[in-house]
Amino acid sequence: ILATMFERKTSHSREVLELIDKEFPDEVFDTIISRTVRFSESTVAGVPVTAYASSSTGSASYRRLARELIARGGAK
Repeated sequence: ILATMFERKTSHSREVLELIDKEFPDEVFDTIISRTVRFSESTVAGVPVTAYASSSTGSASYRRLARELIARGGAK
């Protein structure tokens, strides 16, 4: 399970993530993809966020997810 569109500032996001962690403790990725305006901008530009804003937090999150997938043996 991958948490996306996460907003740390909202209690709702934190509560939902906490519930998911409790219900599915071994199925939740450590990586969390937080909501950022760069995702919307890259969509409008028709470019992946990693190319549109390579140093953004969104890009960093997806790179972290890729490393996590590889470490778990889910991608080669």
